[in-house]
Amino acid sequence: MIRLEKFDQSGYDMLISGITSPEMLMQFAGPAFTFPLTREQLDKSLSDPKRFAFKVIDRSNETTIGHAEIYLTGKSAYLGRILIGDQQLRGKGLGKQVVSSLLDYAFDVLKQTIVQLNVFEWNLGAIKCYKKAGFCNNPDKKVERVVNGQTWIALHMAVNKKKWKRLSQASRTSQ
Repeated sequence: MIRLEKFDQSGYDMLISGITSPEMLMQFAGPAFTFPLTREQLDKSLSDPKRFAFKVIDRSNETTIGHAEIYLTGKSAYLGRILIGDQQLRGKGLGKQVVSSLLDYAFDVLKQTIVQLNVFEWNLGAIKCYKKAGFCNNPDKKVERVVNGQTWIALHMAVNKKKWKRLSQASRTSQ
């Protein structure tokens, strides 16, 4: 099990050391940052009052294992910059827990009705995770990024509060 805590300067070194290439930075944050990731870039990002950044804490040993953010737009919230830092911990359902926690926060605390995200089409593990959380693909909305001469396509996905609450309730009653 995980929990989210406010991300602050105490988490910078862990996040910076976890982003080891320009490609990984693009996957993590899109074009918002330049490689190598720096404390100054993180300071600027965190100064945005529309951005809610979190450390992902493993409750079993109280260690920081990742990062995640919510960004508010005029009409909805976007999930992004989701990272489980240790590759050994990936594929174990932690991403779904992170996404669920972010959706709870976006819908219950921030009072949003729609949550959206973008994910590169080759990131099949993340897409599977988002679909399990109720996100649906919007085929009419895609973004292209050129990375090292290759075109990466980012799919747009969204879930509304009503669907999320229904899925969340069904998940709790089946446990």
